[in-house]
Amino acid sequence: MKAIGFNTSLPISDPNSFIEFEIDKPLATGKNLLVKIQAISVNPVDYKIRQNSAKNIVLETPKIIGWDAVGIVEAVGEETELFKVGDAVYYAGDLTKPGCNATHQLVDERIVGRKPKSISNEAAAALPLTSLTAWEILFDRMRIQNEKDAGKTILIIGGAGGVGSIAIQLAKKIAGLKVIATASRPESIAWCKDRGADVVVNHKNLVEEVRTAGFKYVDFIVDFVDNNAYWPMMAELIKPQGHIASITGSSEPIALNLLKNKSVTFSWELMYTRSMFQTEDMIEQHNILNKISDLIEAGTLTSTLQTTLNGFTTDNLKEAHALLESGKTIGKVVISF
Repeated sequence: MKAIGFNTSLPISDPNSFIEFEIDKPLATGKNLLVKIQAISVNPVDYKIRQNSAKNIVLETPKIIGWDAVGIVEAVGEETELFKVGDAVYYAGDLTKPGCNATHQLVDERIVGRKPKSISNEAAAALPLTSLTAWEILFDRMRIQNEKDAGKTILIIGGAGGVGSIAIQLAKKIAGLKVIATASRPESIAWCKDRGADVVVNHKNLVEEVRTAGFKYVDFIVDFVDNNAYWPMMAELIKPQGHIASITGSSEPIALNLLKNKSVTFSWELMYTRSMFQTEDMIEQHNILNKISDLIEAGTLTSTLQTTLNGFTTDNLKEAHALLESGKTIGKVVISF
């Protein structure tokens, strides 16, 4: 089978930043599905791993990355129960396993969902990683419930990005929250409003912007951009007994003491936790993806696809990574096979 990967970390402008190669097609065993891939999308985690996982070394076997895919089940392991050969599926995969930048991939069925029937492969490929991340941060980590939390406020830092684009929709349409999103360019502001944001503020002067919009405090804050950079502002804007959550990690220690007087809760979210640690509730990702499919098919949610590159080639992967590294992408970038 064909795969595209890298054996050393290079700038995306380097001709060898991605290389094409052939490897044996893996066999489906246990709970694994062998999926013939039809479309993939690219996320910030892709270029961060490409930039950092093979610094100053040359890997004997090129590393295959990529964690968003749509395809058809070609073979199933002997322990599978959820899918059969020929099923159309979508998934975000497992960070500890070879990625989807290949024509075929093995993936545990417990983290795979039924592809939405009403949208294209490309539109579906834009959804898995960001939908899982947004769903988990809102409903698993922050435990938002529409029965008791409807009408409360949420600040989404990074509203026009991949995760922000679906988080706005889930927060507004499923949780019933009043959504304040950050964006600064006319096109990204319009994108956030189209996804359902009630208010869009400029992240460059966040506290003043939110206060000017009429909110002294907000009930929930989710950070999809830079936890360290926004931490003092989030601590200032969060409502007493509110909840902050982030997906962006931290290059420096976080001053949690800034939350003490307000009795604020803080949570991390990593979409790969369930698959990395084979948690008892790992199948929840299968369930979440199927819920997203239902919501897409009902017209409640829309895909966050913005840019499609046609053809599984090194040039298209380089272009997709360059777009994400620019920091100016809106929605998701997808590669169609």
